[in-house]
Amino acid sequence: MFKGVFLALISVVALLSGTARADDAPGYSMVLLTENFPPYNMAIDGKNFAQESNIKGIAVEIVRETFKRAGIGYNMTLRFPWDRIYKLALEKPGYGVFVTARLPEREKLFKWVGPIGPDDWIMLAKADSPIQLNTLEDARQYKIGAYKGDAIAEELGRQGMNPITVLSDKDNARKLIEGQIDLWATGDPAGRYLARQEGVTGLKTVLRFNSAELFLALNKETPDEVVHKLQTALDQLRKEGMVDSILGKYL
Repeated sequence: MFKGVFLALISVVALLSGTARADDAPGYSMVLLTENFPPYNMAIDGKNFAQESNIKGIAVEIVRETFKRAGIGYNMTLRFPWDRIYKLALEKPGYGVFVTARLPEREKLFKWVGPIGPDDWIMLAKADSPIQLNTLEDARQYKIGAYKGDAIAEELGRQGMNPITVLSDKDNARKLIEGQIDLWATGDPAGRYLARQEGVTGLKTVLRFNSAELFLALNKETPDEVVHKLQTALDQLRKEGMVDSILGKYL
């Protein structure tokens, strides 16, 4: 009898283990992580943690519709800081992070779906600033604020420009106005949107030094079939004009 009970227990454990593996299988139900990066993704209450319907933004709407159209399940969480959620998507099968720039050095780290929207890299200054820049090298002599872990900050660091980074990019708007930094290296339209949210207006673009596009980055173990379904769904949404319609709601 003991043997029979033992075998039954083994069967139950095996069944539960099999169920867990199926539920966790990449591509069937994905874990999507994002951050506060208005107007692309943001918590409705402005806090640094939100889930599902409490998250809004351009990318959020596009990603939701893409997964719905592709017939792929997901759950969505907004968390902080960016470095942490980026690392989770990089290391954990079944995870994805958005939005992020698709850069050459990141190309083989993820599988990609997009583009979702534009993200030009710019240097902003106060309206009355005398700073004039022709090249990125011209900015080296100034105090530059950037967002920790962001592709822009990483690129400036690689070029030895040592930007002063913050954990929330919107803080740079206030630092610029208060003279703590001379220039704010940020994305367009994200930087201007963040500045308006902080009540900061009248900033001027003194340099546009890169044109990038933002993507959904999926863990590299995500099945190619899943990536293909998502990309096909997004392409169809763009063809139907839905992507432009969502962008127009926020910009």
